[in-house]
Amino acid sequence: MKELLRTTDMTVIAFAQALLEGEDIACFAMDVNMSVLEGGIGIFPRRLMVHPDNHGAAERVLLDNGIPLGL
Repeated sequence: MKELLRTTDMTVIAFAQALLEGEDIACFAMDVNMSVLEGGIGIFPRRLMVHPDNHGAAERVLLDNGIPLGL
């Protein structure tokens, strides 16, 4: 898996996942359970991962929809 997106905004992750799933690009959200360690204040970024073969297409989908990749 290759990192596509990194953000502390959970709504961006959810929106990006919906866009990618709409384009039949499999993705996986990582670090979603970090709130246990941080106390729910949202200081640790979450990451969205895709298969390396789909990375270019996934990048274009997010950028075309105004989502900064945050890397």
